[in-house]
Amino acid sequence: MNDMSSRPVSPPEMASAEALQPKERRSRRFAWIGMAASVLLFGASLVVLWHIVSEIDVNELKAAFTAASLRQIGLAVLFTAISYGLLTCYDAIALRQLKLQIPYRTTALASFTSYAVSFTLGFPLLTAGTVRYWIYSPKGVSPGRVASLTVIAGVTFWLGMALVLALSLISQADELASLVYTHIWVNQLVGLGAAVFVIGYMIWVSLKRRAVKIQGWKLELPGFRLSLAQILIGAGDVCAGAGVLFVLLPGGHNLSFETFVAVYIFAVMLGVASHAPGGLGVFEATILLALSNYPREPVLGALLLYRLCYYLVPFVIALAFLGAYEIRNRIRSSRDAFKPDDDEVVVE
Repeated sequence: MNDMSSRPVSPPEMASAEALQPKERRSRRFAWIGMAASVLLFGASLVVLWHIVSEIDVNELKAAFTAASLRQIGLAVLFTAISYGLLTCYDAIALRQLKLQIPYRTTALASFTSYAVSFTLGFPLLTAGTVRYWIYSPKGVSPGRVASLTVIAGVTFWLGMALVLALSLISQADELASLVYTHIWVNQLVGLGAAVFVIGYMIWVSLKRRAVKIQGWKLELPGFRLSLAQILIGAGDVCAGAGVLFVLLPGGHNLSFETFVAVYIFAVMLGVASHAPGGLGVFEATILLALSNYPREPVLGALLLYRLCYYLVPFVIALAFLGAYEIRNRIRSSRDAFKPDDDEVVVE
């Protein structure tokens, strides 16, 4: 028997191995830089949030938290339902792109539970991917397809945010400048950049079929029609999510929704960059800083209600759904185990 470990390594193989080493080192270096930046952002946000919260009157905060009317809570629940309903379309688009025929009830369950869990626990590629695989694998969906589905759903989210951000920054540049202390032309330039990104992406995917390689596996991106659907659904989801917090804000703030949605998107983006579960701390600090001209207690009360409506309640419901799903599967497995085979002959 030949000893493969003693086989001499050819010069081309040595060259390719040496060429891979710098790439691996660079990727590891960038990973460490990204992790350090996330930790720094999270830590700085906690410091800012602590500084803001330490100056808040607890009694006024309790009053602000309980001051929300039934109409505000009802609207918040409605916008939450719309947002999570649109999130189910993320998976539906991805499944269509991957040419997988999955019943919508399964798609809705996988999408809702995966997002509700990942929004609360963080690390969406891991948590959302795990929940999706748990539900989709009995339907014959491989782990690679689940990973592809998660990436395509993520593209939908970012395309929708980019479109809404572009429209908001361009149309409300002056009002945003007074809120976040930037120049009007800076807001317009960032908005224009976001618009160019969305338009450029649409042109890029419409010219021919596009594919990207992620960690060695190839993913074909949706074409023009599905990408357009991605943008519109993603934009609707972002607006619905922003609407949850907007309707919970105290009255009399004189802040337009078009302006607020840009602040909301920036807060979400910083929360995602921090890798904190649900952007916790980073999201709140960004909103409180942007709305520093308004009384802090009512704004923080609205943020607490927002966390309750958009994160905690869906998370609890998702856990209940997953528990019921697992119990149902166990019952079905037990019934199948005790069911007699068709070939079994019953002798009387």
